Amino acid sequence: MELLYKSTRSDSAPVTASQAILKGLADDGGLFVPERIPKLSCSIDKLAEMSYQEVAYEVMKEFLTDFTQEELKNCIAKAYDEKFDTPQIAPLKEADGTCYLELFHGATIAFKDMALSILPHLMTTAAKKNHIKNEIVILTATSGDTGKAALAGFADVPGTKIIVFYPKNGVSPIQEKQMVTQKGKNTHVVGIRGNFDDAQTGVKKIFADKELEKKMEENGFQFSSANSINIGRLVPQIVYYIYAYAKLTAQKKIKEKEQINVVVPTGNFGNILAAYYAKNMGLPIHKLICASNENKVLYDFFETGIYDKNREFMLTSSPSMDILISSNLERLIYKIAGADAKADAFFMEALNKEGKYEITDEMKAELADFYGNYADEEETAQEIAALYHKTGYVIDPHTAVASKVYRKYKAQTADQTYTVIASTASPYKFTRSVMNAIDHKYDAMSDFELVDELSKIAKTTVPNAIEEIRTAPVIHNTVVEKEEMKDAVLNFLKIK
Repeated sequence: MELLYKSTRSDSAPVTASQAILKGLADDGGLFVPERIPKLSCSIDKLAEMSYQEVAYEVMKEFLTDFTQEELKNCIAKAYDEKFDTPQIAPLKEADGTCYLELFHGATIAFKDMALSILPHLMTTAAKKNHIKNEIVILTATSGDTGKAALAGFADVPGTKIIVFYPKNGVSPIQEKQMVTQKGKNTHVVGIRGNFDDAQTGVKKIFADKELEKKMEENGFQFSSANSINIGRLVPQIVYYIYAYAKLTAQKKIKEKEQINVVVPTGNFGNILAAYYAKNMGLPIHKLICASNENKVLYDFFETGIYDKNREFMLTSSPSMDILISSNLERLIYKIAGADAKADAFFMEALNKEGKYEITDEMKAELADFYGNYADEEETAQEIAALYHKTGYVIDPHTAVASKVYRKYKAQTADQTYTVIASTASPYKFTRSVMNAIDHKYDAMSDFELVDELSKIAKTTVPNAIEEIRTAPVIHNTVVEKEEMKDAVLNFLKIK
């Protein structure tokens, strides 16, 4: 049965999965959502025996119904290959009685690889299916990880170009080095003088610019997105929650049909929304624990029902969560509003004009699956140190935020449900924050000295993604004002 996608903001005609992936954003500025959340058609005991690639097919075929079996399996095979440093793709590690789902074994050592390894293949397949002749220009804003993962995924992919905007002083030194050393004739990286929300807003404005769209068309180009607003990013993220649950039953850590909690460090809300979709597919998830850093706009939302971005923007040691406009929350708002596009459009207009909105009591009641809390900078550092000194296991600051929030949840609720924490980045990506948290004696070391020291104390191999950038030359050094983003796009595409 074909599954179509509609916009969160209007009752415009639905589109196929491949069309939604190509467009990225709906014409009315809304996000594409499936008309229904499909149920898993494969039993957990069967999934438990499968490889990651096989589970990916079983999950994704339910959502991407206009892709043939051969097309989808081909995309999956190209995505989840030796780019990952473990055949498990997303291994589970236990530390201090909690299970960490390691989502950082891909080419750029962050969870974004899980979806951005496959998105270029889904997109080029979708372009063929829809007889697209234009070159696809991927336009992406990043708070640190999406940028490099998208660049690595799309580098030298025929028929595509990719432009990534990032906040010049809002990412870690390793994150920045990963992006600005990216090879590929079709890649372009631009720092902006502003924060991530400025970059994301600028990208959305470019997408909404109809005059620019016409000019692009005249020059043989069309925009699409690699941000988590693209449904082609979200669907692959559902896979790893289902894979993790199946593997836990295979390992006899949980019984089949036993509930688990899932904790996700959250900025743009895409990763935890994927877990929510997994729950809606039938996965036995009890609580979805939404972990924020000091930019706690989501924590405040779950506490009060008011989403308010009018606050100071904090730069933290977990930069991928330094976000005040959580774009993917719109998909949840749409769902809890009873799939009412007019209501969703009303809330998004209020966010655009006043920077805030308040949901109804009926909608608040629909949020019972979620628990929100946050960890400040001191708590994040303490969590890294405490876990290391107790177990020898080293986590990055984003995972530490999640780990600390889970401790708070447990202290408040005494809930003993088996819990999986999404470990979203390798500690090697944030060596200074991690090593400073463990011991201040490391303060004087350079970034790459810290990498080697981390390898020693964690007893882990330095990832290839880090080795590659030790001596890599800087290729991209463009920095612009946030108002100049459109010009930067036109210059790269050589459009006058």
